[in-house]
Amino acid sequence: MPALVLLGAQWGDEGKGKATDLLGGSVDYVVRYQGGNNAGHTVVVGDQKYALHLLPSGILSPGCTPVIGNGVVVDPAVLLSELSGLNDRGVDTSKLLISGNAHLITPYNITVDKVTERFLGKRKIGTTGRGIGPTYADKINRTGIRVQDLYDESILTQKVEAALDVKNQLLTKLYNRRAIEAGQVVEELLGYADQIKGYVADTTLILNDALDQDKVVLFEGGQGTLLDIDHGTYPFVTSSNPTAGGACTGAGVGPTKINRVIGILKAYTTRVGAGPFPTELFDKDGEALRTIGGERGVTTGRDRRCGWFDAVIARYATRVNGLTDFFLTKLDVLTGWEEIPVCVAYEIDGKRVEELPYSQSDFHHAKPVYENLPGWSEDISKAKSFSDLPKNAQAYVKALEEMSGAPISAIGVGPGRNETIEINSFLS
Repeated sequence: MPALVLLGAQWGDEGKGKATDLLGGSVDYVVRYQGGNNAGHTVVVGDQKYALHLLPSGILSPGCTPVIGNGVVVDPAVLLSELSGLNDRGVDTSKLLISGNAHLITPYNITVDKVTERFLGKRKIGTTGRGIGPTYADKINRTGIRVQDLYDESILTQKVEAALDVKNQLLTKLYNRRAIEAGQVVEELLGYADQIKGYVADTTLILNDALDQDKVVLFEGGQGTLLDIDHGTYPFVTSSNPTAGGACTGAGVGPTKINRVIGILKAYTTRVGAGPFPTELFDKDGEALRTIGGERGVTTGRDRRCGWFDAVIARYATRVNGLTDFFLTKLDVLTGWEEIPVCVAYEIDGKRVEELPYSQSDFHHAKPVYENLPGWSEDISKAKSFSDLPKNAQAYVKALEEMSGAPISAIGVGPGRNETIEINSFLS
């Protein structure tokens, strides 16, 4: 049976939660492999809407085991709050597994994130202020706190004290903030230990055993390809690898075990935070996309920047992820436009460019080259098959597929769990 990676093929917010949830009933494990509670998924089940930030979307599928992998950074307060909220709504969360090697977001990581962003002023990156970047920095600097450290008070205390030796110098001397007391941090972290102990496990061993037993494992990325720390629009990126390779390091499975890589594409393009965005719209069309599409960040609450579909980005996502399929979401949002522009290339310094430029400066100055496709006015939310779509909607999907370089195997025609057209099964 397959192991699948499901990830965002743009700047995040493409609708990964719906795609994961759609597959959740057919898979045995759903694994978050990177990021933290800076990622948000909205899943609609019947008349119920769930906003997930840290937990894998598979937690809403009975029979599926949700896993938080070693590549994720975990804010224990957010984790427990999210679990409590789901339990109060009758969702069984008892199957959740958390890697003992996942790193913890500490109170001082959050403080450093917020004061640093304020200090940068107009040069700020646009982080969520949730401590994600500083926690990954601690991980790379080998000063991080892992989940397993909660169960050895001596090690936890030593690590917190060592981390604050440096951070308190930064806070007091550069940012004019009060020093943080190590004892208070240790006490707060130890307060979470018993509450999450039942979830902590050797998830790498469990997932590899599951794959050896022909179980279906779905690896779920947060954010999107263009926010990848290595392959995104640096420095306006996240602090981890949401691209396909991140699934292997962030969950502890080898690349030879991955069968399919599914990219989630919105039928237009959005972005949250700072950074270049060639197809961004500042007119009534941009506002219409934002309003009709409900484009407000699940985690941040910020309005998303909106623009037309960018095929250059889609081709790039296909290349760096080795995509085998696309899931096209929010096609219904485009209903009502007489013509729909699609960015097919860029113009940079008077030259037409078909692929994403590696130069940050070139990408910042890229101007979209548009091709206009005919729109449709018919309601498509009740469509159950590709042939049910209006001819122009079919042509739009086929054009995007040809430009993007991988087959579109499913199409979202509404926010509901059942408002999806499946063209090819992801599990075949």
